[in-house]
Amino acid sequence: MSTPVEIAPASGKLGVLLVGLGAVSTTTIAGVFAIRKGLAKPIGSLTQMGTIRLGKRTENRTPLIKDFLPLADLNDIVFGGWDIFADNCYEAAKHAGVLEEKLLDQVKDELAAIKPMSAVFDRQYVKRLDGPNVKKGKNKKDLADQLIADIRTFKADNKCDRLVMIWAGSTEVFITEQPCHRSLAAFEAGLEANDPAIASSMIYAYAAIKEGLPYANAAPNLSAEVPALRELAAKTGSPVCGNDMKTGQTLIKTIIAPGLKARMIGVAGWYSTNILGNRDGEVLDDPESFKTKEESKKGALDYIFQPNLYPDLYKDISHVVRINYYPPRGDNKEGWDNIDIFGWLGYPMQLKINFLCRDSILAAPIVLDSALFLDLAKRANMHGIQEWLSFYYKSPMHAPEIYPEHDLFIQLMKLKNTLRYLKGEDLITHLGREYYD
Repeated sequence: MSTPVEIAPASGKLGVLLVGLGAVSTTTIAGVFAIRKGLAKPIGSLTQMGTIRLGKRTENRTPLIKDFLPLADLNDIVFGGWDIFADNCYEAAKHAGVLEEKLLDQVKDELAAIKPMSAVFDRQYVKRLDGPNVKKGKNKKDLADQLIADIRTFKADNKCDRLVMIWAGSTEVFITEQPCHRSLAAFEAGLEANDPAIASSMIYAYAAIKEGLPYANAAPNLSAEVPALRELAAKTGSPVCGNDMKTGQTLIKTIIAPGLKARMIGVAGWYSTNILGNRDGEVLDDPESFKTKEESKKGALDYIFQPNLYPDLYKDISHVVRINYYPPRGDNKEGWDNIDIFGWLGYPMQLKINFLCRDSILAAPIVLDSALFLDLAKRANMHGIQEWLSFYYKSPMHAPEIYPEHDLFIQLMKLKNTLRYLKGEDLITHLGREYYD
């Protein structure tokens, strides 16, 4: 046992600000309201349903995570956000078509009360969308100041003690790190100069971090991980995490690939194709937004298989990713994976996986858990990149000098050991010799 970390209590209300009140956000919000009313269970949420083992296996100490740590209570959460469409959350949820109307109607009044603030949006970064509920400003600094004013007004109007912001907007076009991203001074000059390398998501991230809010990026586009915003997070004490929620096909990849590698089974090729028909699919139909998503989806296998260490098994994998927009599918995404593997003496075998998943249903508990864990991190004075939350993300933020960990099982161990550390409990190594020596 070690000394527990001092964690401020989760007193008062927690405001969860969501950028983009589309399918993912409205599914999250409606879900929390339904759970509060006892209409459903928080399935998929580690913070609500997960347990954590403490001490030796013989001690039988396995509390619920929400009982072990001072997490915000679901009844204390207030939701708000921004969107380019003016629909309230009930109208937006009906349009998204994820949840049945019978359930939505039972939380209609709560949903209808949430109306989006006007959004910072530029079609230069998301070319397949447009909407009327958009802010105007003389430059990007002015737009950031308007977001900061929104944050302060929301906090005051809703009597929130603490806030968290999560980017749940569409995937922006592929951007690499540019000079304006390299320092806070350069970034703020770029805001004044309307630098095209500063996308809308970065303006939101800047506003959140400037106000000391925890910030998560649920999409794959470049956001808070640039040096300028890391510098700002160190200054204001903001915890940050992301990028790109690990929901459908990549979730399966980070489950299957570690198993193949653990048994030293070779992989010759991994062909992945997705069909999806929601707004995310429409946005990804643009080649520049697809490029951002492709980079996010492809990275996991390289880091899990470590071809530089195992060239005989993984050096020449043919890894192909395809995303096809198919409107009839709606939010019910389908992922096909064909994996060509080889075993003893090089003999070939195949795995074929067809995952018919519901994108927003898998994403909603990640949004909730990210908000609750980031709020915990803020109250524990953990600022900057929260790599222990990489469990939830396809392209996890990490310190620039190290490689990201993509193995889902190592990520879960890292997360739970962080929780044990916060409470002064022994970290679990799974060595287990003490039961036999």
